Amino acid sequence: MNDHVTILVASKYISLLDEAARNSGLLFRMGENFEEYAEITAGIAGKARTDPNFRPDCSQLDAGRAFWIVGEDRSGKVAHVQALRVDDLTATNLARHLESLKAFYANPKSLAGRGSSCICRAPTAQRITRLVAYHGDIWLREDFRGQGLPRTFAGIAFGLAWVKWTPDFIYALVPTWSVEKGVADQYGYLHREASGAILSLPDRGIEEDDWLVWLTRRELSRLIKVTGGSRR
Repeated sequence: MNDHVTILVASKYISLLDEAARNSGLLFRMGENFEEYAEITAGIAGKARTDPNFRPDCSQLDAGRAFWIVGEDRSGKVAHVQALRVDDLTATNLARHLESLKAFYANPKSLAGRGSSCICRAPTAQRITRLVAYHGDIWLREDFRGQGLPRTFAGIAFGLAWVKWTPDFIYALVPTWSVEKGVADQYGYLHREASGAILSLPDRGIEEDDWLVWLTRRELSRLIKVTGGSRR
């Protein structure tokens, strides 16, 4: 199967998923202003605080290098959020990127609090390099859960990431409960390894031991091509 994906195929893929979300009562919009995103997420009851990766006071989230997606119900209330960013790891790899804390802070030396650290024990993280997209800050309101929406909204994020960046890899860091309950599988990631980020940010109250889940560019292209209905 030819893995080449055109913009037309990717657009069809995104459109099909957007229509499925609309049929479930979820209306998406996207943006690149992370000051606005910080205001939106700060007002969401029941959502954990957005990690430094997507906070403009911590990370450099330049236009064209990061974007967010917000899903609203038919009354205009926020029911879903997620965000993506891309990093050029050509001179390094994901394991070193995480452990240096550069995945979380533009300048870890000046921004990371005392005692901050990250350990990556996922073996494949050392082979994840070049142009790498991070997918995170995922939240879905309780009344929209159990409807199969994770694959839909993650798929839209994948499609937009492909159109904008065509990354060599796209990854997420997910908690153990997400893996055990099958939520991470619903996103569409094909690979997973434990202890992708054992993260301690004491000044922010963050103590996590997350799994690394990921897709390669070829796998992402195949997903878009098949779902976009272009198989001949």
